[in-house]
Amino acid sequence: MRAIGLRAACAVLVGAVAILGLTSCTQEQQNKISRDIQNWTGTNGVLEVYAGEKLVRRFVKIDKLSTAMGTDDNKPRPYRFGYGVLDENLNMQVDAGEKKVYFEISDYGSNYVFFENPH
Repeated sequence: MRAIGLRAACAVLVGAVAILGLTSCTQEQQNKISRDIQNWTGTNGVLEVYAGEKLVRRFVKIDKLSTAMGTDDNKPRPYRFGYGVLDENLNMQVDAGEKKVYFEISDYGSNYVFFENPH
């Protein structure tokens, strides 16, 4: 019985230390931790690319959207990349013949929205 109480106390202590550690992080560090957890658990992301107000491309089944990093300086590059299924008919479903592809999207002049598929 005493071993169970000791385990519970240890679990509470570990949780308190984790919360204290997270609250001492900057908002940027907390966001990175959140993204890392989300990348680890996976998502059902959708990326939509617009030309003006018109939807011109959609990628579905994206597990994560990554920021490119420089090879030598390890600084973030102005584009994102990932893998997803090109939704050629824009119906939010993976149809026969639609394949998983690699894509890159620029931070400069690209109108895009990335979100988790609600279905």
